[in-house]
Amino acid sequence: MSADISTPEIPDPKATDPAGELIRFDNVTKRFGKNTVLDDLCFSVRPGKHVTLIGPSGSGKTTILRLLMTLVKPDEGVITINGDRLFPADSKHVREVRKNIGMVFQQFNLFPNMNVLRNVTEAPVKVLGLSKDEAEERGRELLDLVGLGDRCGAKPTQLSGGQQQRVAIARALAMRPKILLLDEVTSALDPELVAGVLDVLRDIARTTDITMLCVTHEMNFARDISDDVLMFDAGKVIESGPPEKIFSEPEHERTREFLGAVL
Repeated sequence: MSADISTPEIPDPKATDPAGELIRFDNVTKRFGKNTVLDDLCFSVRPGKHVTLIGPSGSGKTTILRLLMTLVKPDEGVITINGDRLFPADSKHVREVRKNIGMVFQQFNLFPNMNVLRNVTEAPVKVLGLSKDEAEERGRELLDLVGLGDRCGAKPTQLSGGQQQRVAIARALAMRPKILLLDEVTSALDPELVAGVLDVLRDIARTTDITMLCVTHEMNFARDISDDVLMFDAGKVIESGPPEKIFSEPEHERTREFLGAVL
């Protein structure tokens, strides 16, 4: 499987705000009913960096990705992408900022009535305004990248779970995102399919300048691809640093407890 993805025109990470921060959360709070999921959260991610969010279930990690995807709105605080406010902002502006973000979900969310190639090309044609020929050329390149160039005409139901997730990765990349969000992308897969999907993501992390924000319980994968790891507990970042520090010499007792349970 080739790791060369120069042709699909990965965006220039230098096209970012003057402060050099591509993602920024300022005092962001999110509640669901009486449950505070994110509590006055502040953090930022520089362009081209790979940041992994770890911590127990319910600590707010996936909510961060859902906020960036505009699937939910914060109750308080400001989120900026590339220097532009994602929240608060009007809906038209949100849609424009949102074009810079791709996400791969736990569930594959492929269109069952469309073949693999059309699953990858539909959004670039409808949202980015690409011609069908241009979208299909890029789509085939990306499917080659994820090892599925020979399955363009297959329907999702004809693919394994691991293959469907690789199509979902190609679909996210087809939108030329500056930011790729990964939400427990292997959690719905059988164990024997996990390695293939993680290998694809390792190739992307190694060979592109796409900024990646990843929620995962695959700690070896997090150690391999991360520039920084953020440990979450009760809606706050309680510890952060490079993977060698977090995984080998964590300072916070809660981090040590969590890693002791999952490693």
